[in-house]
Amino acid sequence: MRAVLTWRDKAEQCIYDLAFKPDGTQLILAAGNRLLVYDTSDGTLLQPLKGHKDTVYCVAYAKDGKRFASGSADKSVIIWTSKLEGILKYTHNDSIQCVSYNPVTHQLASCSSNDFGLWPPEQKSVSKHKSSSKITCCSWTNDGQYLALGMFNGIISIRNKNGEEKVKIERPGGSLSPIWSIYWNPSSRWERFWMNRGKKDAEEAIVNRYFQERPSSLKSVVYSSKGSESEEEEDDSSRDDISEEHNDILAVADWGQKLSFYQLSGKQIGKDRSLNFDPCCISYFTKGEYLLLGGSDKQVSLFTKDGVRLGTVGEQNSWVWTCKVKPDSNYVVVGCQDGTISFYQLIFSTVHGLYKDRYAYRDSMTDVIVQHLITEQKVRIKCKELVKKIAIYKNRLAIQLPEKILIYELYSDDSSDMHYRVKEKIVKKFECNLLVVCADHIILCQEKRLQCLSFRGVKEREWQMESLIRYIKVIGGPPGREGLLVGLKNGQILKIFVDNLFAIILLKQATAVRCLDMSASRKKLAVVDENDTCLVYDIHTKELLFQEPNANSVAWNTQCEDMLCFSGGGYLNIKASTFPVHQQKMQGFVVGYNGSKIFCLHAFSMSAVEVPQSAPMYQYLDRKMFKEAYQIACLGVTDTDWRELAMEALEGLEFETAKKAFIRVQDLRYLELINSIEERKKRGETNNDLFLAEVFAYQGKFHEAAKLYKRSGHENLALEMYTDLRMFEYAKDFLGSGDPKETKILITKQADWARSINEPKAAVEMYISAGEHVKAIEISGDHGWVDMLIDIARKLDKAEREPLLMCAHYFKKLDNPGYAAETYLKIGDLKSLVQLHVETQHWDEAFALGEKHPEFKDDIYVPYAQWLAENDRFEEAQKAFHKAGRQGEAVRVLEQLSHNAVVENRFNDAAYYYWMLSMLCLNIAQDPAQKDVMLGKFHHFQHLAELYHGYHAIHRYTEEPFSFCRPETLFNISRFLLHSLTKDTPLGISKVKTLFTLAKQSRALGAYKLARHAYNQLQGLWIPARFQKSIELGSLTIRSKPFHDSEELVPLCYRCSASNPLLNNLGNVCINCRQPFVFSASSYEVLHLVEFYLEEGITDEEAVSLINLEAPSHKGENKWQEITSNNSQTLSLDETVDSVGEDDPFTAKLSLEQGGSEFVPLVVSRSVLRSLSRRDVLIKRWPRPLQWQYFRSFLPDAPITMCPSCFQMFHSEDYEQLVLQHTCCPYCRRRIDDPSP
Repeated sequence: MRAVLTWRDKAEQCIYDLAFKPDGTQLILAAGNRLLVYDTSDGTLLQPLKGHKDTVYCVAYAKDGKRFASGSADKSVIIWTSKLEGILKYTHNDSIQCVSYNPVTHQLASCSSNDFGLWPPEQKSVSKHKSSSKITCCSWTNDGQYLALGMFNGIISIRNKNGEEKVKIERPGGSLSPIWSIYWNPSSRWERFWMNRGKKDAEEAIVNRYFQERPSSLKSVVYSSKGSESEEEEDDSSRDDISEEHNDILAVADWGQKLSFYQLSGKQIGKDRSLNFDPCCISYFTKGEYLLLGGSDKQVSLFTKDGVRLGTVGEQNSWVWTCKVKPDSNYVVVGCQDGTISFYQLIFSTVHGLYKDRYAYRDSMTDVIVQHLITEQKVRIKCKELVKKIAIYKNRLAIQLPEKILIYELYSDDSSDMHYRVKEKIVKKFECNLLVVCADHIILCQEKRLQCLSFRGVKEREWQMESLIRYIKVIGGPPGREGLLVGLKNGQILKIFVDNLFAIILLKQATAVRCLDMSASRKKLAVVDENDTCLVYDIHTKELLFQEPNANSVAWNTQCEDMLCFSGGGYLNIKASTFPVHQQKMQGFVVGYNGSKIFCLHAFSMSAVEVPQSAPMYQYLDRKMFKEAYQIACLGVTDTDWRELAMEALEGLEFETAKKAFIRVQDLRYLELINSIEERKKRGETNNDLFLAEVFAYQGKFHEAAKLYKRSGHENLALEMYTDLRMFEYAKDFLGSGDPKETKILITKQADWARSINEPKAAVEMYISAGEHVKAIEISGDHGWVDMLIDIARKLDKAEREPLLMCAHYFKKLDNPGYAAETYLKIGDLKSLVQLHVETQHWDEAFALGEKHPEFKDDIYVPYAQWLAENDRFEEAQKAFHKAGRQGEAVRVLEQLSHNAVVENRFNDAAYYYWMLSMLCLNIAQDPAQKDVMLGKFHHFQHLAELYHGYHAIHRYTEEPFSFCRPETLFNISRFLLHSLTKDTPLGISKVKTLFTLAKQSRALGAYKLARHAYNQLQGLWIPARFQKSIELGSLTIRSKPFHDSEELVPLCYRCSASNPLLNNLGNVCINCRQPFVFSASSYEVLHLVEFYLEEGITDEEAVSLINLEAPSHKGENKWQEITSNNSQTLSLDETVDSVGEDDPFTAKLSLEQGGSEFVPLVVSRSVLRSLSRRDVLIKRWPRPLQWQYFRSFLPDAPITMCPSCFQMFHSEDYEQLVLQHTCCPYCRRRIDDPSP
């Protein structure tokens, strides 16, 4: 850092204070009882301002630049405009010590010896507040919320905008250490940091050592602090110190000769810094990165924002009472006791070091940032002292501080590792011009002398040069034996090894050396001299190879021997071999060249510029130097350049280079071509014309390729190329009047092309002319051209079977079965004709054809039966299957329909389909060979039909919001299902839903014992979530009910008159006589019917005739009579008919044969049958091989109806109601208008 005096002036009186206009154009000084206005550019006094009657102590400019204020010993404050006009004046009771404008609201704070005032611009009055001590200085926070007051008694008072004290800081020295100057750090980065304090990015800014900001933006609160040298520890402590605060840090200078820093809360940051002089003024740079202090030491000192002294700005002849920094600049103005005004420019020199892709530079004067130029990673090393020199080499980093040198090393050998740790410390003061670090040594350059020191500070070697050393660089080597490249002012260039006392003179030139670099192979040397000329030498021969003007720095490419770059005159110059220089605009100095990246230093920042190596590559290509061009391209060129290199090498038949280049651009097409050519060359082919012809063909140079094919004797390849490219006119011209076979092939290819470009009609005509009927039919069929297909089919001979079959196929596809039938008849394909009639469902034509040709019987009737089954015509489908000899198919179709209905929860349909299945099995059982199997299936399907018919109501009750069944019906169905599900539960039937329904209806009807049993059974089952709450509640509440069932619900056996429990372990039979109950198919009540059986020898016809005989009747008694219609059998009340007397033989037989642990069937004789009235008997007239079933009604007052189709029993009223609703039987769906039984 250097301070250059820009201008100086001297006033007659002491300069107590000064202020810059915010735009930096004017400077206001308090000198005596006047204000002096200076032009900051050249120090011209613009105007003195008079208004005060006594010495002016303070002056301050508003942030908006519209006004400024001055305070004087005459107890007055004057407000001035930017046009230097006084507009307002107010007074205090004592002399004014300091004034300060709020940076946000522009509220003015003016402080006197015993009070301070706050004056808002929008108000006329000034609010004043008493002070316990003399106020010596004041400063507003950056957000304008708080005002800090420094007092003579050593106290700092922090007030809000209304003047109320919020924080009080008492310095240890008290009144012996008056607070003489305070200043809030104005850094805007503090504000941005705290605005984002809660965000993840800000948190990472604290703890992440690898950051992506530019060097100028790294000076932040993250690194403030009092911790150890470990960076992580510093970061943590910094965060702890300021985590509770806003963005303001207060710098305090007192006459106890201390510099301190405080947070807004009053908590001190770090320890006091001793100054060894009485400070009179303190001031921050605009961005808060540096601090100025002046006072009794008669100089202005530059400090970091952490209080580390960096150096002296300017020495004066008297006390420095005020110093300020020009806004947004590095200019400093100093005001002294003797009236001297000095204006300095601070120049911060660049301290840095570079090795390959690692660049280390000084930041904030006390920090070192190491930047990885490739990955853009950065790491900061805080030294807390002025960094004087930096050197970097491989994994070593040397930092020279005022009193020591620190040697750092990387934690690991990883090329991307950025973690440095201290290896050695040389605690000794050194004076040197240049610093170089090696693996085990540091090299100090002092004018003409080089010293080699170990890391412990021991001098091992020393070299004395003939002239001043201008440039030094480590060029590598084994650890402890590295080589140094040294350039002297007298033009000598030497190579020195750190383990050798003797320097090697490489060459000597007439002009002084400014910059040096050696090529990667150590064969060439590039020198930039004091005349800005870049000279390149051959090291071995000392020959000057070439020279280029306008150079200020030079660097060889570390990956290519023949490439270097140099900068100068605002241009970057890239030179390959001896080719002309390629230029592009660039500001700065070239310091490194690695591959396609050029490292440039501009001002204080290092950047890696990606430079495509296109220009030198094309220079090599112009001279057909393909291998050299490839080496240049590897450094970094665009994909277009790679492709151009590949093409040029391919045309030059340099296949190896072309192959590598095409691999780079991932062009598989050309790679296949090269591989093909290489394979042919291995087989002995040497015709370069043929190879080049294929290259031209791939490049689109077809006519040149054709000429080369013809010259090499391969005309067929040219013809093939033209046809593949659809250049048929060129192909015809090339072919001329050749072979007709080749012409036909050409026409076919042309047709293929017309087809591919969506000109199908032209393609069809060409195919027909070429005799390619199949392709013509295919195109016509795909486009639906029926007329063209008809013409082709009728023109074709019947022997051409394949194209005719294709025509028939397209006729079917295009819904023209008539033409398809005509075509099949033409070729005599009757089987395909049958399939056509079946597919189009023209059954009459199919049946007619089947009559003539019985061998197609199965092909017709099986699909017909399937079609009938799909259209719910199952009876017809069964007959069709039977006719086709496929009885099993009918059963399987219905089984699948039944299964689907169960899976889809259509249990009513499932019951119907299972009933259909049972009847179909009964029909098949007429075959003696299948009787036993089919009867077993019949009974199984009948049982499933009854279960699913009943479960349909349970499912609807549990799944739908409203119930369509009465509680009694649901109660009866639930009991029926539970009694029937004693073994396996059929698919789709839920025992949980059944028990749930039974529990709810039992509770509702008063069957509390049964309900409790149902809830207990549910506890052992997996309950769906939607029933869980209801079941748990029901299980609890049912315990409050009596432990018995309502007697009204107890079922009665009509054979033995025994009462049966609601829950019967035997199932749906009487517990006394084991007589099976007969249930209504709608309400599932136990019907008043008892089944009886015929004695052996009595046929069904004889039994019916005996029952139909009218028994003797008794007058005066009401009787029921049977009415038989097409749809049903009905018992109705006829008051004119006499009832059977008490001596009924059937009743007498019941009383004799009831009871016992085994079921005893009720077998009746002819006399009993004769005594029965046909009005009391219902008969299930099953078809063979089943026996008929006979039932006797015991309650003549309750009529019962039996469906003549499914033989299900109903209460007559229920049946009539259901038939009216559905117009069919609710069980078998037999329509009421169907006359068949």
